[in-house]
Amino acid sequence: MPALNDNRRGALLLVAAAGIFTAEVTAVRLLGDRASSGQIVFFRGFAQLIVVGTWIALRDPGLLRTARPGLHLLRGLTSLLCWLLYFRSFQLLDLSLATTLTFTTSLFTVALAPLVLGERVGLANWVLTALGFGGVALAAGATGLSADPAILLGLAAAAAAAVLVFLNRILSRTENTATIMFWISVVACLGTAPVAALDWQPIGLPALLLLSAAGICGTLGMLLTIEAYRVGEVAPLAPFPYTRIVFAVAVGAALFGEWPTARSLLGIAIITGCALAVRHRR
Repeated sequence: MPALNDNRRGALLLVAAAGIFTAEVTAVRLLGDRASSGQIVFFRGFAQLIVVGTWIALRDPGLLRTARPGLHLLRGLTSLLCWLLYFRSFQLLDLSLATTLTFTTSLFTVALAPLVLGERVGLANWVLTALGFGGVALAAGATGLSADPAILLGLAAAAAAAVLVFLNRILSRTENTATIMFWISVVACLGTAPVAALDWQPIGLPALLLLSAAGICGTLGMLLTIEAYRVGEVAPLAPFPYTRIVFAVAVGAALFGEWPTARSLLGIAIITGCALAVRHRR
């Protein structure tokens, strides 16, 4: 068994997860228009269903049972929406910017906490949240009311992910992580199957391999993240998921010729700093 509070191992797992999540969205970018959004989300959910379902079948089939089907349905539908928005944002935006927008989830969590949980949010966290969204405008190059509409997709995905944070908090009180992940994949597959069927595009072998790689990487990244926080402490590990931005900048430049401007880098730094500070204060 791993040592308790093994932060070094946790950090390595999170860095590995960051690289794998970057590989996931890179595969989606390389797909281009060879697969529809419904197909992408369906394959993502199907990969998770196979991996987690196999693990449960081999370890403890009893984990399939749940006393909270309604919450699992809500959690799964929210994940489905989050994935649709998330993957679409990566198809339309530079890899580094789309990746950075995912970290505004911490800012949305602060904004939603008083409404969802009735939690008190201090002035410092409100200021950090406002500054973080100012960083979004800076990174996006927004002038006045003019900004890339695709930015809204990334922000909407982050807002949906913030709702998932609250749902996870409720479900994790009684449900095993494997149970939650299994039912997410079931709802995602069932929810996107009709959409994928209506908008079905013929998939060649290269596209199928990319879809499979994206689904497997997304599932593996989630599992590594869960394991990292199981063996390590939340506060010391907080900075390491942000290595995704480094990977995204490198891959974006190498594969897609995306070189962030000084303004974008400053905005990314502000978003990252504010999100880290908010997480540290929670």
